[in-house]
Amino acid sequence: MTVLEDRITMAESDNTSELDEMFERLEKMPVPEGYKVEIVEGTVFMSPQRGTHWHIILDIVEQLRTKYPRKRLLSDVRIDYPGHLNGFATDITLVTEGADTTDSGHWRHEDVEFVAEVISKGTAANDYGPKKAAYATAEVPVLLIADPYQRRCHLYIHPKDGDYATETIVTFGDDVDLTGTVVGLTLKTDEFPRD
Repeated sequence: MTVLEDRITMAESDNTSELDEMFERLEKMPVPEGYKVEIVEGTVFMSPQRGTHWHIILDIVEQLRTKYPRKRLLSDVRIDYPGHLNGFATDITLVTEGADTTDSGHWRHEDVEFVAEVISKGTAANDYGPKKAAYATAEVPVLLIADPYQRRCHLYIHPKDGDYATETIVTFGDDVDLTGTVVGLTLKTDEFPRD
């Protein structure tokens, strides 16, 4: 290891322990039923699950289940991502075949193949901003952002240098073609509810 690699490893280790402490405190707090909790760049965000949000998540999960076993799909499960204090609870995550939690019980961002986020008004800036950047930095091959306010999906592929090289915008009602990606299927959006 080089000095730089040692420093990166140390910083990631410090982030993990600090995130662990923050999540432990949050678990002791009375978080209202139906709220999702994430830490984005060290700031805690709590957002309510709305019906529209849940129905889009469920629709995507049901379509992914036609190809993938349940054990490869995660929802609202903490995964730590590169950057300062990023502990995300992604709406939908597809992990690689054989992926498992670490000794500390956490999933590794290196095992993530696909992430889908459904926009909430209060946290949209995170999904399009620092979370998207963290996913790209982690080299998550495919990111899908479903935005019921715009009635569009934003598909991001080819992560490079902290961003995605390719963005495709698909209007709700049209298909999202993921056949040329690691996901390898087409997502139907015709039943996605709109806000």
